[in-house]
Amino acid sequence: MDEIKEKKASIRTDMIKMVDALSKDEFNEKSRHVEARLFDFANFIEAKIPLLYMNLPYEVPTQRIVEWCFAQNKIVVLPAFGKEKRSVTLMKVDDIEKDLKPGPRGVLEPDPERCKQVPIDQVDIAIVPGTAFDEKGGRIGAGFGYYDRLIPKLAVTTRKVSLIFEDHIISQVPMESHDKYVDIVITDQRIIYKI
Repeated sequence: MDEIKEKKASIRTDMIKMVDALSKDEFNEKSRHVEARLFDFANFIEAKIPLLYMNLPYEVPTQRIVEWCFAQNKIVVLPAFGKEKRSVTLMKVDDIEKDLKPGPRGVLEPDPERCKQVPIDQVDIAIVPGTAFDEKGGRIGAGFGYYDRLIPKLAVTTRKVSLIFEDHIISQVPMESHDKYVDIVITDQRIIYKI
């Protein structure tokens, strides 16, 4: 187990360094290509209640995706993270400027005083963050374990989709028994369906 944890930590570090090495223009161009693929993706277009996330600095940026969803009259759901037991509460966000506050992961998340909770079975599609993926849907996240706990609670019919730069697709993600897979990975170059 410790060997797998160390290998995942090493991959995570390498991926973060790769993002840091990109120029701002390269990062933005890759991000736009990922967004374009997502905005053309039928499951995403048809979804009425997408679960999104506010990104960490080394993840594909999501603010424009959230804004696009508002423009398409989708019900935007974002996770609020609890420190104790690494819990996740899904909340409806109506205004990205007013409804968010800094959370325990260091990113903006819904303010429970302004946002209403959404039952997990209402989510049509879940956009799941990650640092590295393989073509089987194996995922390395930020290392907090929030999404490994969340994914099994999603309905079987809810597509689990991740956004990543093509350079962050690796041959095989070292998986532990508690690690969860995603169904589809969208990169700046292609859409990968879990095989």
